[in-house]
Amino acid sequence: MNGTWLDRNRHLVFAILVTITLGGASAFYWWQPAQTPIELITTEITPTPEPTVAPTPTPAPVRVYVTGAVVNSDVYFLPVGSIVKDAIVAAGGLAPEADRERINQALELKDQQQIHVPRIGEGDPPPLVQGGSANESAGDSPSAGSSGPINLNTATLEELDSLPGIGPAIAGRIIDYRENNGGFNTVDEITQVSGIGEATLAKFRDTVTVE
Repeated sequence: MNGTWLDRNRHLVFAILVTITLGGASAFYWWQPAQTPIELITTEITPTPEPTVAPTPTPAPVRVYVTGAVVNSDVYFLPVGSIVKDAIVAAGGLAPEADRERINQALELKDQQQIHVPRIGEGDPPPLVQGGSANESAGDSPSAGSSGPINLNTATLEELDSLPGIGPAIAGRIIDYRENNGGFNTVDEITQVSGIGEATLAKFRDTVTVE
């Protein structure tokens, strides 16, 4: 005999061993338990919003009409908390004929007031401050809601401003006109004031007088 059976069939044996090895490896692979994938969970941190502070509204300016012994008589818009001295400065300062001793420059102003600076020797001048909420509480002038017609020759800036079609600027012109012309003789004469025509007068004719 030429060699043993193993020698003659070694290729067959080798093929069988390879087949067994591959089969075992495949079985081992397929029978492995599936691995659960690791899931990374990220937590998003939301920043805490900063508290918002509501802006403080800017207060409306104080509207005052300055007349009498000042350089420039007119309506002026002043910051809240202004005093008589501030109104006089806005009007260009005191005129040489101003009676300084009769002026309380420390009075705080309110909206829609008239400031009249008296002249030296001026007989029976109007109050230094007229109109506005300050004098209404003190009883220095009638309130805007008083009953009865408004006298064009004695009305304050606030009362004139309350008339339909009349604002602070035109109210100031009415006071200038009556001071320069000795008052109104008739209601119709108010149309001589710049800014007031027949149509405007018709809106308040029945609510004013010159008596």
